[in-house]
Amino acid sequence: MKSIVFPRSGGLIENSLKLFKDQLAKIRVRTLSSQPVQVSHAIDWILYPVKSNSVVSEFLPVVLGATVTAEFKLRSLDTRNAPNAGSNTLISAQLCSKESAMYPASSLLAFSLLAIAYGQQVGTQQAENHPQLTTQQCTAGGSCQTLSTSVVLDANWRWLHTTSGYTNCYTGNTWDATLCPDPVTCAQNCALDGADYAGTYGITSSGSALTLKFVTGANVGSRVYLMASDSSYQMLKLKNQEFTFDVDMSNLPCGLNGALYLTEMDADGGTSKYPNNKAGAKYGTGYCDSQCPHDIKFINGEANILGWEGSSNDPNSGTGQYGTCCNEMDIWEANSMAAAYTPHVCTVQGQTRCSGTDCGDGDQRYDGVCDKDGCDFNSWRMGNQTFLGPGLLVDTKSKFTVVTQFVTSDNTTSGTLSEIRRLYVQNGKVIQNSAVNIPGIPAGNSVTDAFCNAQKTAFGDTNSFESRGGLKAMDTALQQGMVLALSVWDDYAADMLWLDSDYPTNKSASTPGVSRGPCATISGVPADVESQSPGASVIFSNIKFGDIGSTFSATGGGGGSGTTTSPSGSPTGGGTVAQWGQCGGTGWTGATQCVSPYTCHVLNPYYSQCY
Repeated sequence: MKSIVFPRSGGLIENSLKLFKDQLAKIRVRTLSSQPVQVSHAIDWILYPVKSNSVVSEFLPVVLGATVTAEFKLRSLDTRNAPNAGSNTLISAQLCSKESAMYPASSLLAFSLLAIAYGQQVGTQQAENHPQLTTQQCTAGGSCQTLSTSVVLDANWRWLHTTSGYTNCYTGNTWDATLCPDPVTCAQNCALDGADYAGTYGITSSGSALTLKFVTGANVGSRVYLMASDSSYQMLKLKNQEFTFDVDMSNLPCGLNGALYLTEMDADGGTSKYPNNKAGAKYGTGYCDSQCPHDIKFINGEANILGWEGSSNDPNSGTGQYGTCCNEMDIWEANSMAAAYTPHVCTVQGQTRCSGTDCGDGDQRYDGVCDKDGCDFNSWRMGNQTFLGPGLLVDTKSKFTVVTQFVTSDNTTSGTLSEIRRLYVQNGKVIQNSAVNIPGIPAGNSVTDAFCNAQKTAFGDTNSFESRGGLKAMDTALQQGMVLALSVWDDYAADMLWLDSDYPTNKSASTPGVSRGPCATISGVPADVESQSPGASVIFSNIKFGDIGSTFSATGGGGGSGTTTSPSGSPTGGGTVAQWGQCGGTGWTGATQCVSPYTCHVLNPYYSQCY
């Protein structure tokens, strides 16, 4: 093989520097073939990719005796669920020189060090710069303070490599056995690298708006967390508070989920509890949720390598012996066809590592520490199939505002969480949540313990929500503070049918609780969604939190008078309004008298509520 002839005159380093400077710069090559590829750029090289499904993005030559060894940055094309999306795997391919030039070992060592430094500088390691995302904290009366917050990418998506070089600790869905012989040694040997948010992951921000693209090059999906500082998550304590955001999900089809939710992670990502975790919140560590996921690579500062099995249908993911559990409040799980908000509670407090039965896997689903089903309010599932969707009352073809209120028993932050309410604002109108229209479930429009119990009975579902503490357990989590997660993802386990179609698929759609949205039961297959909708995206913006009634108005920031739209079933009979129902506001034409003993309270000029 002829690859390069470099002159014998002059010193090795001098000539090599000239080689870098004048001849080779950056050479970019793409190939889907395992056959040799001829590359021409001033000189000819023979390139052998390590595996067929790969992208070779950059390489840098290193002169070693009679050969030239090129170090290639290899990135997998197939990063579905993206546990290691964008990761760079350094490999070597020997390219024989035309002449057999030999050099002293000392010169080789000197040049080797030079090459490594250069490699880091050009992107072998990526600086971590969190995208800025401003949010607002509001108080009664509508006064809001802008916060200099940002977002950070979850650690599971990042390139994981040896601390002493560039060798992958994790490739595809397999751990390097040499670097990771046991959980502790692996944590000590391996480092998380920074992220190219826009280029690799399709994550961009502008002011108060965050865009998450579904597919960006090789990467599929993403998950980020709201940061208060460069090394600490923003902790949200939402008892007797409300959380508001705008969302544009017009570009999210069936099978996708643009999610915004709270998780009971540690503010520092676990660094204070687990000494082996040096990366912390700055690099998105410490994730947990009510599903007790086993695919998290590091839990409690240790690699989750024990019992690790690569996924049969996802070449970049796998599951280990341990899961990581905690309370989870799904404020928003949705696409353009369906939406739900769902509290999930656990018998443990804070991020907790699980194993065995406690994880609630498979047939032990209802034996674990967490409520995996949750108590969901999905308007379609609860009997209103004309409420949310393209061209419907809440029109998903355009942006709208989502308001979630965490109401306590005495309307104070020290009271007990008693209800989770939902409102929408679109085109200058406040839209009350749809009312339940299912036999056996009272016609409310919010999540309460009574609603959850009635729903589980009517649908014949196991009531793991009640058995794990119900809203009282969520009360404790909200009191301690929770971390905001935002993500876009597809579902390798159930094709997202639990959100937007009929689920489970072995039951009739006419069975109460089975139909959850209008999507076909054959939709949502990840391979199909990824190939057919790579341009999908979701935009979250104008995130606000604070006193109830302080974070939204009917004008949507555009000025002018607003009106209120109420789905049928909101006011009670006799011209009175139930507790927490709307009883007034600009343009309101419904009942204004509250059911005894409640009275109508003005929250802002556009919305009054009975409590």
